[in-house]
Amino acid sequence: MRTPATSSPPLAGGSFWWTTGDPGPSRLPVRGRHEVDVAIVGGGFTGLWAAIAMLETDPSLRVAVLEAERVGWGASGRNGGFCEASLTHGLSNGLLHYADEIDLLEREGRRNLAGLVAFVAAEGIDAELEPTGQLLVATQPHEVDDLRAYADTGVAHGNDVRFLDHAAVQAIQPSPRWLGGAIASGQQCVMVNPAKLAWGLAASAERRGARVFERSRVTGVRRRAGGVTVQVDGGGVVEADHVLVATSASSMWLKRLTPLFVPVYDYVLMTEPLTPAQRASIGWDGRYGMSDSGNQFHYFRLSADDRILWGGYDAIYHKGNRVQPSHDLRPETFAVLERNFTATFPQLDGIRFTHRWGGAIDTTTRFSVTFGDVMGGRVHYALGYTGLGVGATRWAAGILRDKVLRPQSDLLRLRFVRSTPLPIPPGPIREPVVNLMRDAVMGADASGGQRSLFLRAMDAIGVGFDS
Repeated sequence: MRTPATSSPPLAGGSFWWTTGDPGPSRLPVRGRHEVDVAIVGGGFTGLWAAIAMLETDPSLRVAVLEAERVGWGASGRNGGFCEASLTHGLSNGLLHYADEIDLLEREGRRNLAGLVAFVAAEGIDAELEPTGQLLVATQPHEVDDLRAYADTGVAHGNDVRFLDHAAVQAIQPSPRWLGGAIASGQQCVMVNPAKLAWGLAASAERRGARVFERSRVTGVRRRAGGVTVQVDGGGVVEADHVLVATSASSMWLKRLTPLFVPVYDYVLMTEPLTPAQRASIGWDGRYGMSDSGNQFHYFRLSADDRILWGGYDAIYHKGNRVQPSHDLRPETFAVLERNFTATFPQLDGIRFTHRWGGAIDTTTRFSVTFGDVMGGRVHYALGYTGLGVGATRWAAGILRDKVLRPQSDLLRLRFVRSTPLPIPPGPIREPVVNLMRDAVMGADASGGQRSLFLRAMDAIGVGFDS
């Protein structure tokens, strides 16, 4: 049941995606006491896919999704809409951490993406899904060799990817900055409107019997005999047999998860729609999602109405793990992004940016989603997508489902699922450590890819940092 909207829908951090459709009237918040089999904290991709997976496996379950704001309010409604097959934040990162399982994980990633595309079509979700593939481009000479190796490695592990020399990449998307590239097919990456995808998943979950509550911020959980009590701001209580934590960068409410991740802010610009002449001047006929190849990288794509989304580069950590609305806008980062945009597309100098926004990414020391259980195995979590969760959240939701309903699943025995990343230093030393890593990777970009002794030591123990 929904209540009539009393005000215009909130714009998540100023996200353009929240202007492209109607999220519908606000759903009821939790009031009083409710009893369910599974309570899911977080109404983003992980939580919504988990509700769907639970109910498709056992339609008799009582499932509640508890969202603090509106469905898709957090990272799920603010990202660039790159929906990739990789579960491990890219093949290279997967080889670094899970070499013994990487071929299985790559197959699972491709299978998961195909399943996501099929689900969106079958449910009639208007997510503006385009199987464009992705184009990675080199802006420094050493990156050309890196992309050639990336393509060769991808092919060796079953991925549809090929290297492009300077002439080939300029023929696709001319820019004075591109020296070479690598292109992955639509089997590896599709583009979506992430807010519309989240709203569509919520409707799909409700059609299967889930109750989705909005304006229901969870303030704590406590173990009880046979289950968990979930406390909701405003006095509501949900009694659940199992709880799934799907709050990603906003997971500080469950203190025992704090050592696993840091929330790092990412920022995005969106241009006004391109005129036909502007559109012709930049090529880009394949409409590929694109990114450059530095440690501090930009990602960029075309929207359905031919705007350019341009994001990334800066990665900002705020002391105390703070995730709050005042951090959604950062003028100094937007200024850097605008300068870098003009250097990339000089033919578009003077174009107007209509939307600027930011949001927090949940980053772990190994750059990929991590899973676990607390409170006697009654509370299960998945977090740490590090900016590559649009597709991986669906697979992670299946793991959360298996933890509750399919404990014999072979996937639960994967080291990728069972192991835990190195913890991030606590309290006062967390901020200087994160900033030290950030300064080091900026230095590597400035020195033509030369990694310092500090970075090589971090590489050796499997710790990284990216924008």
